[in-house]
Amino acid sequence: QVQLVESGGGLVQPGGSLRLSCAASGSMFSIDDMNWYRQIPGKERELVATITRGGRTNYADSVKGRFTSSRDNAKNTLYLQMNNLKPEDTAVYYCNTQIGVVLYWGQGTQVTVSS
Repeated sequence: QVQLVESGGGLVQPGGSLRLSCAASGSMFSIDDMNWYRQIPGKERELVATITRGGRTNYADSVKGRFTSSRDNAKNTLYLQMNNLKPEDTAVYYCNTQIGVVLYWGQGTQVTVSS
């Protein structure tokens, strides 16, 4: 079983940056894909970024070139570096992984981009 805890959200002006972290309670060495999702109230959760155990990444078109996902398996931590933030990036951000048939989610961290 894995517990995921996100941190690093907050209020930032357009064009600013934030780095989100997701700390896993267990070892990440055995976890394959780890994902970042975001959700705006009233809308479905959107996949933002995926990173494999080996570090290959994939991004939603809306964040390509601005967001970078990374993971430090030794520290059991997943990161999302978000640059050039836009108001439309405002959402609750969640980290996620699947082990077997079980999906694991963090509690989410709020990111608000506003002047």
